[in-house]
Amino acid sequence: MTLPQPEPVGPPIARLAFRPFFLLASLFSVLAMVVWFAFWHGDILLRPHGGLMWWHQHEMIFGFGAAVAVGFLLTAVQNWTGQRSLHGWPLLGLVGVWLLGRLLIAFPVGLPAVLLVAVDVAFLPLAALVMGRLVVDARQWHNLVFVPILLLLGVANLAMHLGVMRGQLPPIREGAYLGVLLIATLMVLLGGRVIPFFTSLKLGRPKPAAWPMLERLSLWSIYAVVVLQLAVLLTVELPSGLLGWAMLVAAAANAVRLARWEGWRTLHEPLLWGLHLSYAFIVVGLVMWALAQTGLFRVELALHALAIGGIASMMLAMMSRVALGHTGREIRTLPGIGIGLMLMFAAALLRSPVLAMFPQITHWTYNLSILFWCIAYLIFLFHYTVPLLTTRADGKDG
Repeated sequence: MTLPQPEPVGPPIARLAFRPFFLLASLFSVLAMVVWFAFWHGDILLRPHGGLMWWHQHEMIFGFGAAVAVGFLLTAVQNWTGQRSLHGWPLLGLVGVWLLGRLLIAFPVGLPAVLLVAVDVAFLPLAALVMGRLVVDARQWHNLVFVPILLLLGVANLAMHLGVMRGQLPPIREGAYLGVLLIATLMVLLGGRVIPFFTSLKLGRPKPAAWPMLERLSLWSIYAVVVLQLAVLLTVELPSGLLGWAMLVAAAANAVRLARWEGWRTLHEPLLWGLHLSYAFIVVGLVMWALAQTGLFRVELALHALAIGGIASMMLAMMSRVALGHTGREIRTLPGIGIGLMLMFAAALLRSPVLAMFPQITHWTYNLSILFWCIAYLIFLFHYTVPLLTTRADGKDG
C-alpha cells in the first residue's frame, strides 16, 4: 500500500535547499561579475571589506561556489538518506546567514571586522552540521566525507579573512587556493556519482564496470592535493615539487576515469556533454597548476581553468538538470542552455590556456570571459527563476 504524499507546506522557495541557493547564487554571480567588469574598466561601484581584489576572489569562492555546493548537498542528502532535509524557517535561516555575509562584506558600514568574519564564517560549519546529522542518523558513513570538506572550506574562508585583518598576503592567497581545490574535490566526488549515471540513463546503456583501484586513486590523489595545500596554508615546509607531482597524479587518474564514461556519445545532449567537458577542465586545471609550480606561468591562470571551466560550468550543467528533476519537470535541455555552457567553456579557455599563451591580450580575455559568464548565468535565471520560486509541477513537496 502506497502512503499518500504529504501536502506541500510553506512557500516553495523554502521547501528544499536547491531552490534558494541555486537562485540566489546565480543572481549573485552575475551581479559580482558586473561589479568586477566595472572595476576592470576603472569604475568603483563598491567599496567592500578587504578591497575589490580580495572581494572578487573571496566572493566567487565562498559567496557563489559555496552556496551552490551547499544547495546541492543539502538537496542530495535527502535522496541519499531518505530523511527530510533542511526546509522551512531553518532553511531560510541558513540562507539568511549566507545573505547577511554577502551584504556585510559588500557594505561594511564601519562595522567591526570581527563581526563580519563571525557572520560569514558561520555559514559553512552550519551547513556541515546539518549534513552531518542526517548522514550519521542514517549511518551512511560513505557520505560523511562531505562534512570535513565543508569544514575545511570554512577554514579556508577564515584564512582569507585573517589575512585581511592582519595585512598578510600568504593566508589570503593560500586560503583562496585551498577553497578552489576543495570545491573542485566536491566536483570530482559528485561528478563521479552523477556523470556516469546520467550518461547511462540517457543513452540506455549500462554504466562502465567500476575499477576499484582507479576509483580509489582518482579520489585519494585529489584528497592528497587538498592535504598538501592545507599544509602550505599552515606554513608547513613541503619538499620541492611534491604538490605539483600530486596534481599530475590526480589529473592522470581522473582523465582515465573520465574517458571510461564515454563522453563522446553525449554530443547531442548539452546537459551531458557539459558535465563531461567540465570534468575534463578539472584535469586541465590540475595539469596547468602543476606546470605553474615550475614557474612556466602564474598559478592564477590554472586556478581559473578550475574555477570557470571545471567548477562554474559543472555547476551550471548540474543546476540545470537538478532544478528540473526536483521541481517535477521533464529533464531536457532548455533553449539556450547549450549556448550558455559553450560560453562558459569559451570563458575558461580565454581566461586560462589562451591567456597563458598570449598574455598581451589580457584586456580582451578579461572582458570577454566576464561577459560570457554573465550571459550564461542570465540564460539560467531566465529559464529557472519561476520554477525555483513556484510549487512542483506534479504537486508534490520539495
